[in-house]
Amino acid sequence: MAKPNTPECGPLLARKQNRAWLRQRIAVLWTAASIGCGGLVGAVEGPRPNVLFLFADDQRADTIAAHGNPHITTPNLDRLAAGGFSFRANYVLGGNSGAVCIPSRAMLMSGRSWFNVDTAALDGARLLPEVLREHGYVTFGTGKWHNGQPSWRRAFMRGKAVMFGGMSEHSKVPVRDLGSDGALTGERIGEKFSSELFADAAIEFIETHDKQKPFFAYVAFTAPHDPRMPPMPFRQMYERRLPPLPPNFLPQLPFDNGMMAGGRDENLGAWPRTEPMIRAQLAEYYGLITHMDEQIGRILAALEAAGHARRTLIVYAADNGLALGSHGLLGKQSVFEHSTRVPLILAGPGIPPGKSTTALTSLVDVFPTLCDVLGVPQPSGLEGESLRPLWEGTRDRIRDSVFLPFMQTQRAVRDERWKLIVYPKIGHAQLFDLQTDPHEITNLVDRPEHAPQIARLRLLMKQWQARVGDALEIPDSHKQPDPIDLTGRPRVPDRWQPEWIVKKYFDL
Repeated sequence: MAKPNTPECGPLLARKQNRAWLRQRIAVLWTAASIGCGGLVGAVEGPRPNVLFLFADDQRADTIAAHGNPHITTPNLDRLAAGGFSFRANYVLGGNSGAVCIPSRAMLMSGRSWFNVDTAALDGARLLPEVLREHGYVTFGTGKWHNGQPSWRRAFMRGKAVMFGGMSEHSKVPVRDLGSDGALTGERIGEKFSSELFADAAIEFIETHDKQKPFFAYVAFTAPHDPRMPPMPFRQMYERRLPPLPPNFLPQLPFDNGMMAGGRDENLGAWPRTEPMIRAQLAEYYGLITHMDEQIGRILAALEAAGHARRTLIVYAADNGLALGSHGLLGKQSVFEHSTRVPLILAGPGIPPGKSTTALTSLVDVFPTLCDVLGVPQPSGLEGESLRPLWEGTRDRIRDSVFLPFMQTQRAVRDERWKLIVYPKIGHAQLFDLQTDPHEITNLVDRPEHAPQIARLRLLMKQWQARVGDALEIPDSHKQPDPIDLTGRPRVPDRWQPEWIVKKYFDL
């Protein structure tokens, strides 16, 4: 086995600290390597397998080294991909809020589109861990839960370091624990960086779990969501060689997509976006991902040490993507590929290693997939499909298209090649050939030769609207949008940004 690559620490660290940090990191990576290279593969006899669900916050699909990004270091995610099956065209199906993580997590846990579930509280919906709990699973949760305390209590039997809310400064995460009396403790400030805090809680659960019952362990990281403040070694490793600009970088989106005013995400950098600013934010974003990857390595090592690895199905996914300079945007409030396409990897018993598909999938498919694999009856009302036929090779697709509706401002539909985006409030439309233009750079909507494709996709969009219950009226024609220029618009940082980020990115 080749020795895994290990990032170097920043030059400001003392040599002794540097060596110790590297030794610890190498040990983690080598242990994780033993898992990813074979310990997760093969059929399991006897009891149902455990499920370890690792969930990232705001991670673009193109930020895993094994999936084609040479500028980021993700050795443990790479080993999951090598030991499992990757869904390379996986989507979050839009959202009804600028805080996309709320509807995204609601869709994941309920298996329903956001039109058909109470995204804020999940009232009236059967939840994935709730169903597994009813079928003999010990359910454990740590990390972010953005859909209310009552739904979390229905879903989980055990929990530690749970954050009820959307975001916080990573070094000051407000969390609660589920006590032995079945009550949530009062809020406390986590004693470690968020990714380490949640990994510690997961490891403690894994090490103490009674093997007589299968478990569902849900680890919801708050990384790489902003504030983009990775621990210093991980920040420095990318500052020495800044990531390149995204291929679809723009100084600013030239029109109002309905989310340009009042959204906090877009206020995290000045207009026009500049190359130094975007590359600096990408370095911080990548640092958060690499640090999270290391914590995932610690969890996988604990899984192996506790003797659970060969009986555990691992799911890795993220709630939504992020722009970070793509199309002149910073946030996730769009239906472009960078914001709607998210990672999804399955590894474990019965999953073929090192395989992938570009079939269209979504987060609503995770619930029925796990029910299928675990032999648990599906509750009624699920809108997704089991992905099992894709890795078993009995089907090469489970759907021909995906629908990407965002609030009342944006609608998109894509098939294997074409994508149509409509902005109903301004009457604008975009058509992209994703086969030749995967970064959505060239708008083909005004090309006469593509009129048949546009008509077909508009009809498909209306069919999707009818299917999910979307009553928004979509104009049949399109027009050029009014140009906008946000240069110099005043910005105010939110309360979670640390002082050094405020000084770096805000003119105050």
